[in-house]
Amino acid sequence: MNTSRRTVIAAGLAAGVAATSAGTARATTGRAPTRTLFGTLDDGTPVHLWTLARGGIRLGVLSYGGIVHRLDVPDRHGRLANIALGFDNLADYVAKSPYFGALIGRYGNRIAAGRFTLDGHTHQLPLNDGANSLHGGTKGFDKQMWHVEPFTHGSRTGITLSRTSPDGEMGYPGTLKVQVTYTLTARGEWRIDYAATTDRATVVNLTNHTYFNLAGEGSGPVSDHTLELAAARYTPVDAGLIPTGELARVSGTPFDFRRTKPIGRDLRQGHQQLLYGKGFDHNWVLDKGITAEPEYALTLAEPRSGRVMRVSTTEPGLQFYSGNFLDGTLVGTSGRTYRQGDALCLETQHFPDSPNHPAFPSTVLRPGATYRTSTVHTFSTR
Repeated sequence: MNTSRRTVIAAGLAAGVAATSAGTARATTGRAPTRTLFGTLDDGTPVHLWTLARGGIRLGVLSYGGIVHRLDVPDRHGRLANIALGFDNLADYVAKSPYFGALIGRYGNRIAAGRFTLDGHTHQLPLNDGANSLHGGTKGFDKQMWHVEPFTHGSRTGITLSRTSPDGEMGYPGTLKVQVTYTLTARGEWRIDYAATTDRATVVNLTNHTYFNLAGEGSGPVSDHTLELAAARYTPVDAGLIPTGELARVSGTPFDFRRTKPIGRDLRQGHQQLLYGKGFDHNWVLDKGITAEPEYALTLAEPRSGRVMRVSTTEPGLQFYSGNFLDGTLVGTSGRTYRQGDALCLETQHFPDSPNHPAFPSTVLRPGATYRTSTVHTFSTR
């Protein structure tokens, strides 16, 4: 018989044992974040792993790239497993990571031809995705060092990552000061709060690129995960995965997740959009739009473990990527290879290529304003 979420969390807290490299141990109580050396960059810069524990959940984050290195969550029996794909060493993150767990900026997703015009000035970005710029360019926020400040306040524990992106970095205008806070709560939540200011008009679209497998990383395909997504429209793309500008209805297409269904149910349909993306790699237009506080966007569930992840956000869009380009050449923290469809990403965001689509929600940030977005992942079991 399934245990309740309250029982699962209580059992994890009572055990008070640290998670092991195998990813199956009981959760600790909510202590202050701890820091250990994870590795050293070629220039001698030390990279630290910050570990947070609260609400039965354990989160490991690197000071390099703000990377979520692991996310340990209990199943219906209170057993922890790491549900985030990643590497067991720094060298692989630096040399060949497909953005595993990374903090993405300045602009999450694609910008066509790496070019946009703002206030009459055209800005050229590096092309690192065919003819387009992806996730901030060749050295985006995922490849930068972040200053980390830990905190513990009442029922919350977390870290705040900060850095200043200089004017012209990766072609983007303006000196951008960024703070991103990862928080764990006693209610089994992982919250991300983004904030940024600029001294010159620029575009900003920050997100997190964690690859999820609720059965545990390295456990195989996620095709039997079920997804409910509160979105009646999505943004179709061209062959280069750039939005056409249309807000198309999901009704009658494989993109309709308004009622819960397995991710793999329609994945092999011959729909042209699935052919372009080699699966799902599209932006959904969330029904709720932009909101001041996080509101419901989706529920992801895995039947064998009973793990459930509910996502709420202030953002108007969500990129659902079904791990289409994992090809068996990467070995994860479990020592197992990652193959196509072994994980999925759920990136809360503004829309791809928004600077080139005036009808899309604006991603422009101007001096005197503060960019703020928040996303909350709530974990439970069934």
